[in-house]
Amino acid sequence: MSNAAAVVLAAGGGRRYGMPKALVEYEGSLLVERAVRTARAACDVVLVVLGAQAVDVWRSADLTGATVLANKDWETGMASSLRTGLDGLRGFPGTVDAALITLVDMPGMTPGALQQLAGHAAPDALAVATYDGVRSHPVLLGREHWAGVIETLTGDEGARRYLAAHDVTEVDCTGLADPADLDVPPSGVPSAP
Repeated sequence: MSNAAAVVLAAGGGRRYGMPKALVEYEGSLLVERAVRTARAACDVVLVVLGAQAVDVWRSADLTGATVLANKDWETGMASSLRTGLDGLRGFPGTVDAALITLVDMPGMTPGALQQLAGHAAPDALAVATYDGVRSHPVLLGREHWAGVIETLTGDEGARRYLAAHDVTEVDCTGLADPADLDVPPSGVPSAP
């Protein structure tokens, strides 16, 4: 295993979906369970950031092997969740060189794609997965960049602005994972139980 730690962002309320995506059942398990299992297959340290209905998610989901962090400011957008995750990783000094950021609403993510990015883990690393030349997730943020990323975080945007201002290694993950995210329920499927 690499010295990257996975940070699963799972705090959103899922406005367009109609419910928090962490609580969405997909192919027999909750999206948050799938994301944690996938991250655990690639990284020894896994943090999952919860927010909307955090207590319900914590009670309902099998988050074995993950450290659960609560983002009390989840309603302000993804920036606060990424900040919560990076701040949480600071509790692992000397053992984590990089944060591997992944999203709860990408059920097609695989350990292979996470491992491909984790292979670039270093304190000064900045890397992003690409699929057919298009940037997506996961994103790898070396420890030396965490403070800078946190300074630029705002609203519902993650590290995009910080990455745009720095040299970033693009890691081809074409065929290793499906980068599609679930923004809305499939047609004909009710959005809430």
